[in-house]
Amino acid sequence: MSKELSWRFRGNESTYINEVLENGFKASADGAFSTRLEEKFAQIHGQPYAIAFNSGTTTLHSILLALGIKNGDEVIVPSLTPLMCGLAIHYTGATPIYADVDPETFLISPESILTNISEKTKAILVVHMYGAVCDMPRIMEIAEHNNLFVVEDCAQSFMGTDSMGRSTGTVGDAGSWSFENSKQITCGDGGIVTTSNPELALKIRKIGGLGFKTLTAKSGKVRTDRDKLQNPNWERFDAIGYNYRMNQLAAAVALAQIERWEYFINLRRLAGLKYSESILGSNLLKAQKNIAGTNNSYYTFSSRFIESKNMSWETFRKKYMEFGGDGIYSASKLLYQEPIFRELKIGMGRTPNAEKLQSQIMNFTTNQSSEAEIDIQCEIMLKTRKYFGDL
Repeated sequence: MSKELSWRFRGNESTYINEVLENGFKASADGAFSTRLEEKFAQIHGQPYAIAFNSGTTTLHSILLALGIKNGDEVIVPSLTPLMCGLAIHYTGATPIYADVDPETFLISPESILTNISEKTKAILVVHMYGAVCDMPRIMEIAEHNNLFVVEDCAQSFMGTDSMGRSTGTVGDAGSWSFENSKQITCGDGGIVTTSNPELALKIRKIGGLGFKTLTAKSGKVRTDRDKLQNPNWERFDAIGYNYRMNQLAAAVALAQIERWEYFINLRRLAGLKYSESILGSNLLKAQKNIAGTNNSYYTFSSRFIESKNMSWETFRKKYMEFGGDGIYSASKLLYQEPIFRELKIGMGRTPNAEKLQSQIMNFTTNQSSEAEIDIQCEIMLKTRKYFGDL
């Protein structure tokens, strides 16, 4: 007897996967699933172009290369972000320049961006950490004044909005998303890019698709008619690219997930709201601050833990989990604190706000399957606070 599917995959995932297998990975009557995914993703974001990839790291690498980022250039990036953001810059030969974060929002500080701009700066890699949304109006103003590209990493922010009501990933030159297992929308692993620039879209498509000359900004279709393809004089490649394409099984799952995006994001936002209520008046936990007018999609519920002589981060986490709480996750080490970046001396800059904040951040899970499960976690939060005299 087969097991029941996880609550996350009770839409069209199985139907679409079976369709891929039944068609032997050939395009169905509705077209290849990667094409259908791209069209749907572009449509819900109001963008003309979307390109599917095999990860949210290869998306960033391809965008930066398509923007012409190369050896000798500098790209400003928050130090408080997973390593992949720094790696994508490093892959191009450019130098990551570490910007500090706002201690209340945990997001890249526009003031720190300004102080880190040099003659070599070519782009700003903005990261919407934990589902919160950066100060995009101010960042775009800085970028336009200094003739810089802006890339939005939305790996942790699906359908968040900035203070002007714009969806994350649609404000800068290009947006990048991850479909890794922990993300709001998942296919196990994968990624996608959107842009409104047709020339940039074509370059990104070519870079991610091995440089096949048949690729267009709108289409990842490689094959042409058989008479051309099977002719020994047919030339296939007109650009240098990587094999970063999303496979059809992953695209089938991602499409089914996108069809239910409102369901998933509404659950995450409900979790964020209820967690916020559960720490009201706390002297131990201070929630990540949302910039006025922005809309957080709550990849996690992120907060700052205020340690004292009698209370440590580890002590609170241990008791919370003893009471039945999900794991509390820490922030990744800062980019320049990771061993390989430290040893190879990759990047430049120090960020005192981020250094202090990194060890204080507590990330609570928001991937519960129902309001009842969310309530259980919030009750455990209250029980833990009470145990430590914080209620």
